[in-house]
Amino acid sequence: MDHRRAAAALFDSPTRGFDVALWDGAVLPAARAATPGRLVLREPAGLDAFLAGRSELRLAEAFLDEAIDVEGDLAGLLEAAARWEGPRLTPTLAGAALGALVHGAAVAGGLAARPRGRLHSPERDREAVRHHYDVSDDFYRLFLDRAMVYSCAWFPTGLESLEEAQQAKLDLVCRKLALRPEDRFLDVGCGWGALLAHAAAHYRVHGVGITVSEHQLVEARRRLAAEAPGRDVTVLPLDYRALRPDAPFDKIASIGMMEHVGRERLDGYFAALHRHLAPGGLLLNHAIADATPRHGLLRWAAHRRGDGFIDRYVFPDHDLLPVGEVVRAAERAGFEVRDLESLREHYAETLGHWLARLEASLAQAERLVGRRKARAWRLYLAGTQVAFRVGRITVHQLLLARRDAVGRAVGVPRSRATWYAGGPAAASATS
Repeated sequence: MDHRRAAAALFDSPTRGFDVALWDGAVLPAARAATPGRLVLREPAGLDAFLAGRSELRLAEAFLDEAIDVEGDLAGLLEAAARWEGPRLTPTLAGAALGALVHGAAVAGGLAARPRGRLHSPERDREAVRHHYDVSDDFYRLFLDRAMVYSCAWFPTGLESLEEAQQAKLDLVCRKLALRPEDRFLDVGCGWGALLAHAAAHYRVHGVGITVSEHQLVEARRRLAAEAPGRDVTVLPLDYRALRPDAPFDKIASIGMMEHVGRERLDGYFAALHRHLAPGGLLLNHAIADATPRHGLLRWAAHRRGDGFIDRYVFPDHDLLPVGEVVRAAERAGFEVRDLESLREHYAETLGHWLARLEASLAQAERLVGRRKARAWRLYLAGTQVAFRVGRITVHQLLLARRDAVGRAVGVPRSRATWYAGGPAAASATS
């Protein structure tokens, strides 16, 4: 079959809301109002990713190989693709050998993560974390806020800048935890130290952060020295399983770390945090959750848990769990659930900021990490933004209490309104 005719047949769908540009300059117009982004097939080999046996991984690899591309709004194109019924496989196309339409499609190489050892062992988790976070601090600075907060921001009015929204999120976490001067505070997976520095400077806590990322360890220690001088706060190169049973902490935060834990280790994770929390203390667990575990972003493309694009190229061994599983595991460990809040729309907005910043600095990103990796991260940010936008995944802040002998949790307010008023300046003045 002629490549041009094959493309016309594949994309002949009344639900396709995006244009398709072919390698010879021809355009297959959208059947409905088109998104500002359009799919570009740079070569006939790009058709291969849409034929029988297609998967999200094969489509992503075709993008990395530049057999397919997107001009304009990448996130908009992905959202339109998520709402599309998918390529139309005629009997001829469905029965065709893949090689019949393709001449040597490239294989995306050199980027794939290959962590070794037993899944979610401390050693393998450390390797997976370093693959994701130790890319380059300068690369992350291209799209994160000044404090380098790599988790969902909070936009209380929707008018905040990314910097303002991330500071608002840090303070929301501190208010939910009812941080007070002299509290012993643990930040599990502390990133580049923004929450620790904020809690130390504005709430005067005694803080400990732990991370297994070498890059984050160095930057977090530098940040604390600069932003919380003289405070009793430190960062240790530790896995959460290696914490010593010293004096328990009054408050614990785990922000964007549980995604690395894995379903099989979830009970052990919550048991460890329960063990290190003082009676009456609070844990805030902030993590992405799988909202539709039976399919991926593109319903018409195969999605294999543990072997998708993000797992292979960006975030190895990550495991997004439905929030119900998380709540049950926390309760099995002895925690009481005091509050659960979804911030799904806030994460979609956060990722929109990150993607725009990365795209504005794409040439610099390519110089730092290479063209293929920069494309992988652009696709990762756009795809994740759309997954939040359409409800494929979500994110929750789960406030948990280890009750004291008479069933109390210290600092949980009668009215949640106090969490959403005030700010760090007010907190500093009153503490």
